[in-house]
Amino acid sequence: MQKSILLIEDDVEISQLIVSALLQENYTVHAAFDGEEALALFHDKEPDLLLLDLMIPKLTGMDLLKKVRETSMVPILIISAKGSDLDKALGLGFGADDYISKPFSMIELTARIHAAIRRATQYHTSESNSTQNLLHYEGLTLDLNSFTANVRGRTVQLTSKEFHILKLFMTNQSRVFTKEQIYHFIWEDDYYGNENVINVHIRRLREKIEKDPSNPQYIRTIWGIGYKLGV
Repeated sequence: MQKSILLIEDDVEISQLIVSALLQENYTVHAAFDGEEALALFHDKEPDLLLLDLMIPKLTGMDLLKKVRETSMVPILIISAKGSDLDKALGLGFGADDYISKPFSMIELTARIHAAIRRATQYHTSESNSTQNLLHYEGLTLDLNSFTANVRGRTVQLTSKEFHILKLFMTNQSRVFTKEQIYHFIWEDDYYGNENVINVHIRRLREKIEKDPSNPQYIRTIWGIGYKLGV
């Protein structure tokens, strides 16, 4: 079935270029030029992915991102000229799945869209066919149906990337993963030293599941190598 994308970009020329490229890739595209219009279209069209510029009028991109995440785990790819580490950390922390800075090539953009939609589709397909929907480790339970974790009786809401990172660790409980391996498994893309992206997601995940994020018991750092679950 043809996938649909909601593009939120207030620059008309850039919006038209992206729409044209995505139509050639056989996507259905809905374009919004401000946050309020985008929120209405999101609820009406129920797209398979959001392309979100942070610098949009009426309702900011970050506020829109938070509102969408209140009800949906749809993949969200931030596109923005604001490329500082702070902006990336904020965007990823509020629940975006990926971040691409302007200017970008249409080849790179469409490749990231393909990967994000493929991951989401594969997840829903595999989980709908699975009878094992809970993973457990030392008081931590991961629910594969609801995208939530339960930490000693406390329910934690996870972003898509946080969920998949935690699932990777909990299904490979004795394995140490390098940052390159995490990026390969979760983003399904080549690793170009994107340490900040990995660091942001690990930090945010620790803040949600660890009693003391500065002294983590679940996601442990193996210095000089990477991360693993537990001791």
